[in-house]
Amino acid sequence: MLGYLFPGQGTVRVGMGAWLRRRPVARAVLDEVDGLLTHPISALCVRGPLDRLVATEHAQLAVTACNLAALAVLREEGYEPGVVAGHSVGELTALHAAGVLGLADTVRLVETRSRLMSRVGVTGGMRAVMGLPVERVEELAALAQAPEEPLVVGLENAPGHVVVSGSTAALDRLTGLAADADKIVPLSVGNAFHSPLMAAAVPGWAEAVRAAPMAAPRVPVVPNVTGRPTEDLDVLRDALIAQLTGRVRWTDTVTVVDALGLAVEVGDSKVLAGLSRRAGARCLSMADPGTLRRLAREFAA
Repeated sequence: MLGYLFPGQGTVRVGMGAWLRRRPVARAVLDEVDGLLTHPISALCVRGPLDRLVATEHAQLAVTACNLAALAVLREEGYEPGVVAGHSVGELTALHAAGVLGLADTVRLVETRSRLMSRVGVTGGMRAVMGLPVERVEELAALAQAPEEPLVVGLENAPGHVVVSGSTAALDRLTGLAADADKIVPLSVGNAFHSPLMAAAVPGWAEAVRAAPMAAPRVPVVPNVTGRPTEDLDVLRDALIAQLTGRVRWTDTVTVVDALGLAVEVGDSKVLAGLSRRAGARCLSMADPGTLRRLAREFAA
């Protein structure tokens, strides 16, 4: 069985999607996405500039466009997933891959999500804490936060790779407390995503999600906030709403997908494949030119 993992906005870079445009089926999807947007995204992906590409309102659309295009390549090659998941905004492409959302509705929801999140006043940020178990990072976050200055674990990316999200003051205090961490790295993001500081975007996001046409999934989906596979549409819808302020339980997700079959990172990124290796799981990447040949060998009749 194949498991599809779709990357999130932290994987954007200038030049992304260039190889996809050389595949007619992928180019057609990129052009379709551009046609759905007020401001097309493909040219920004390929040429930048980086400061515009990494902005929330562009980054989420850029990674989604590449995810959808890479998915089209796999479909053209005859592959279909047995389970899907997506990292943060990548969860929307996962829902599309599972048949829950149509392509146009996927793009419109991502555009709405990115707009709502970019409009939240910047009151914090995110930092990766390397070398500590999530339980230790949770303890440090609890010590560092204060009233009106929240700090939470936003992303459990892999063992020893945890991201905290919250107010700048609390992040600074955590950095002072975490002497046992191997490294603490500020992330180039626009705000404290997957934290209570995103609460202002939730009402608009919930309205958009509940209004979007959704069908029952054809295959199990592993939502970020639960890390458990489900085919319950109500659970998937509620999890998508909760994801805006909730934790991305990616380590659990990778473990689930690895137990079911071979994972493939579907997009123009190798980040999720690297995180999977840290978790002791196997994951190929569509950004690796040899992946389609390896899939052909693995799934030869």
